[in-house]
Amino acid sequence: AGGSYYMISRSLGPEFGGAVGLCFYLGTTFAGAMYILGTIEILLTYISPSAAIFKAEEVGEETKAMLNNMRVYGTCIIILMAIVVFVGVKYVNKLALVFLACVILSIIAIYAGVIKTAFDPPDFPICLLGNRTLSKRSFDVCAKFTESNNETKTTTLWRLFCDSALLNATCDDYFSLNNVTEIQGIPGIMSGVLTENLWSTYSEKGSIVEKKDQPSVAGSEETKIGGLPYVFTDIMTYFTMLVGIYFPSVTGIMAGSNRSGDLKDAQKSIPTGTILAISTTSFIYLSCIVLFGACIEGVILRDKFGEAVNGNLVVGTLAWPSPWVIVIGSFFSTCGAGLQSLTGAPRLLQAIARDGIVPFIQVFGHGKANGEPTWALLLTACICEIGILIASLDSVAPILSMFFLMCYMFVNLACAVQTLLRTPNWRPRFKYYHWTLSFLGMSLCLALMFICSWYYALIAMLIAGCIYKYIEYRGAEKEWGDGIRGLSLNAARYALLRVEDSPPHTKNWRPQLLVLLNLDSEQMVKHPRLLSFTSQLKAGKGLTIVGSVLQGIYLDKCTETQKAEENVKALMGVEKTKGFCQIVVSPNFRDGISYLIQSAGLGGMKHNTVLMAWPQSWKQTENRFSWKNFVDTVRETTAAQQALLVAKNIDLFPTNQERFTEGNIDVWWIVHDGGMLMLLPFLLRQHKVWRKCKMRIFTVAQMDDNSIQMKKDLQMFLYHLRLNAEVEVVEMFENDISAFTYEKTLMMEQRSQMLKQMQLSKNEREREIQSITDESRCSIRRKSYSGPQSSGQDAQTLLTNDYREEEAQLIHDRNTASHSAPAVKASVAAAMPEKVQMTWTKEKFVAEKHKNKDSNVSGFKDIFNMKPEWGNLNQSNVRRMHTAVKLNGVVLNKSQHAQLVLLNMPGPPKNRKGDENYMEFLEVLTEGLDRVLLVRGSGREVITIYS
Repeated sequence: AGGSYYMISRSLGPEFGGAVGLCFYLGTTFAGAMYILGTIEILLTYISPSAAIFKAEEVGEETKAMLNNMRVYGTCIIILMAIVVFVGVKYVNKLALVFLACVILSIIAIYAGVIKTAFDPPDFPICLLGNRTLSKRSFDVCAKFTESNNETKTTTLWRLFCDSALLNATCDDYFSLNNVTEIQGIPGIMSGVLTENLWSTYSEKGSIVEKKDQPSVAGSEETKIGGLPYVFTDIMTYFTMLVGIYFPSVTGIMAGSNRSGDLKDAQKSIPTGTILAISTTSFIYLSCIVLFGACIEGVILRDKFGEAVNGNLVVGTLAWPSPWVIVIGSFFSTCGAGLQSLTGAPRLLQAIARDGIVPFIQVFGHGKANGEPTWALLLTACICEIGILIASLDSVAPILSMFFLMCYMFVNLACAVQTLLRTPNWRPRFKYYHWTLSFLGMSLCLALMFICSWYYALIAMLIAGCIYKYIEYRGAEKEWGDGIRGLSLNAARYALLRVEDSPPHTKNWRPQLLVLLNLDSEQMVKHPRLLSFTSQLKAGKGLTIVGSVLQGIYLDKCTETQKAEENVKALMGVEKTKGFCQIVVSPNFRDGISYLIQSAGLGGMKHNTVLMAWPQSWKQTENRFSWKNFVDTVRETTAAQQALLVAKNIDLFPTNQERFTEGNIDVWWIVHDGGMLMLLPFLLRQHKVWRKCKMRIFTVAQMDDNSIQMKKDLQMFLYHLRLNAEVEVVEMFENDISAFTYEKTLMMEQRSQMLKQMQLSKNEREREIQSITDESRCSIRRKSYSGPQSSGQDAQTLLTNDYREEEAQLIHDRNTASHSAPAVKASVAAAMPEKVQMTWTKEKFVAEKHKNKDSNVSGFKDIFNMKPEWGNLNQSNVRRMHTAVKLNGVVLNKSQHAQLVLLNMPGPPKNRKGDENYMEFLEVLTEGLDRVLLVRGSGREVITIYS
C-alpha cells in the first residue's frame, strides 16, 4: 500500500520516501479541496444560482458572496463525502462508475457538437467595436442606435461611450471612428478560424481583447478606457504561466497507484491503468484544444470570464444535444475526483504512518478491522476543510502542482538510480523501459517546477527538505535495501579506489586512529575515557577504528564477540565517537593486537596512528595486557611505520562534557618526530573541552647550545606553521639527556660483533664501549668549539642543529646500514619520496651546503648516539635511569599543573632482555604527572608550513 510513496521509499530510502510521500499526501488532500470547490462553483454558477445563501448586496461584492457560499456548501459536501468513504471503498468504486459514465457522455457530447458545427453552427453572437471585444453584461443591443417608427434612438451602448443619450453628444474618440459589428462566437469547424487561432497571442495585464483581422481606426491616445465596457485581460499571459495553469488537470494520473493496497493484482493493474490514463487524457485534452481552436473565435477563447457572451458556458453551447450534458458531466467529474482524493490520500498517510518513520503521525496508521484508515481519513477531511475555508485556492494551487511534480520526479529518479546501480533485485517487467526515459522524465519534471513558478518550487523543496532532515534527525533506522544505500556503497568504493592511488600529502595528514581497547570479563570497556579522548582528538573527522582482542577460538567466542561489539558500539554512541568497531578473536592477546595493527582498515582508509592506554599494573604478571605485550605493540607500530600515542593515567582524562576554563597543554619536544607533537595539541584545541587551554612548547638544549638562537628559530618555525604557542628552552647537561635518544645503528652492531669475535670479557667490552662514547663526546666538543674555518661562523649552529636533526632521524628504529649523517638522511628520503618536508628548513639547507665538509663530524655523532643494551645491568643502564629522573624533575618543575603533557617516546631496545628496564624508564620519566600522552612519530612529516 502507499503507491508512489512505497516506490520512492523502498528505492531511495525512508528520508526521501517520507519527505516526498508527505508532500504528495498534502498535494492530494488539497487537490481534493480544489475539486470540491469546483463542484460548488458549477452548482452555484450554472445549475442553481438561486441556491446561493449569501447574495451580493452591492456591485463588486459578487466574489465575496461566492466565497462565503463555497465555504458553507463545501463543508457540507466534505462531510457527505467523508461518510461515503468511511462506509467503504467499494461504495466509492460503485459511485465512480456512475460518475465515469456521466463524464464519458459529456466528452462524447463535445465531439458530437464539434461535428454538428460543420453544417449547423449554434447562434452565439459577440459584439465588437472596431476590433475590440465588448462586454455584454452592461448592454443588450449590439448597435450605436436603433430605428423604430422612423425615429433614431441611441442605445445603452451609446450612453456607455458618450456623455448623453443625444445624437450630438460628445463621444469617445475610438467609439466615433469605428463601427459596431456583431459576429458569431462559434463559427464552426469549416470556417477556417483555426488558421487565426493556431499561433500564440500573449497579452499584458489590463489590455483589451482584440480580433486581429477586423478593420479598426485608432483614436487619440489621451482617452481613458478604464470605465468603458471592453473585455480586459485580468493577468499577463506567457507560455510558462499557462503551463502552470494547465498542469493540475493532469495530476490525477497516479490516483490508481495510491490505492495499490486494494488492487487484486497491483503489478498488472497499475502499469496498464496508468499508461491508459495518460493516453486517454492526453488524447482528449489535445484533441479538444485543437477542435476548440477550429470552432471558436479567438476573442472568446481569450475571454476568461465569458464577459462577451454574458457569462454563458462556451463548451456547453458547443456541445450537442444540450449544455446540461456538459454541466452535469463537469459536476460529476469534479465530485468523482474529490472522492478519489479522499480515498487515496488517507491510504497514503496510513502507509507512511505504519512504516514508523515520522513518529508523531504513527497514530494515523490505525484503522478499522478491515484495514480502512479511519484516523487518516479524519485528518484528511480536516486538511480538506482548511482548503475549503481558504476558499480562494488560486494561491494554494501552484504549490500543489509542485508537490505532484516532485513526486513524479522522484518516481523517475528511483527507476533511473536502480537501473544505473544494476541492483540485482531490479527486474522491470516492462520491456520497452530504458533508464534514459526515466532520466528525461525527471529532468522535465524539475524543469516544469521552475517553469511554472520558481519561488513556489523553492518553497516546495524547502518543505520537503525540512521533512527529510526531520526524518534523518529522528533516525529512521529502516533497512529497505534502498538505492541511496547502494549509491553510497558505489561512491565509497569509488572513493576508496581513488584514495588507494597515493598516500596523503603532508597538508592532508591527520591521525587516522586505531584505538586499542581493553575489555573486562563481562565484555565491557575498561577505559571508556580513551573513547572520549578519541572524539576530542578527531572531532568527527577522518577515520577511527576501535579495536579489541578476545582470547580464545572464534567458534567458541562467537556470541561473546557480538556482545563485545554491541557494547563497544553503544559506548561509541555515548561518547559520540564516529567510526568503526572491529573485534578480533585470537589464541593469545599479543597476536590479536598484531592482527589488528596489520589488517584493520581497507585500502586507502587504513589507520596511520595507534592509540592505546598505558598498562597501569604492568608490574603484575597476571595482568593480561602485560608489559611484554605493550613493548611488542610499540615495536610493531614502528615496524608498520605507524605513529603511536600512549595515554597514561587515562582515567584522569576529561569526559566530553567537561570544560577546561584555563590551563596549558605542554609539549616536551626533545627530538623531532615529524611534527606530530605540534599537530596533536592543535587538533585537541579544536574541541570544546580543550579550547581554552594554551599551548606551551619546551625544547631541551645542552649547556653548550646557543639557547637564545634556538628559541628564536623555534618561534620562527611556529610562526611559519601558524601555531600560537609559548616557547621555552630548558638547558640540561649533555650526559643527562644523551641516553634518552638511545637508538642503535649498524655501526654499533658491527662494533659489538667485532668485540664478541675478539672474545673480550664482559667488563672489557663495557670499557671498550665506554671509551668509544667518551672519545666521541670529546671529539664533538672539539669540533663544536673549533670548527673548520672554511665553514665560517655557521659551523657551531650547524653542528648543534645537525645533531638534533640526527636524533630526529635516529628515533625511528630503522635498520639502516648507514654510518654517516647524510647517508641516514638519504635513506629516509629514499624510503619516502616527495613526502618528507623537513621541519628545520634553515638548518637543513645549511647541512646540505656543508654536506661534504662535515662527513667526518657525522661519523663521530653516530657513535655518540650508540648506546649499550637496555638489558645490561651496568653503569649505562644506571645512567639511563639517571636521565629519566633528571628529565622527570625538569618536566615536573615546569608542567606539574598542566592539563596535559605530551612527551617524545623513545624506541624500545632491540634486545628483549631490556624490555622491563625500558618500561621502568618510561614509568620514571612520567612519574608525578596527571595526564601524559607519550608520542612516537611514524617517520614521516605530518605538519607543513604550506596551506
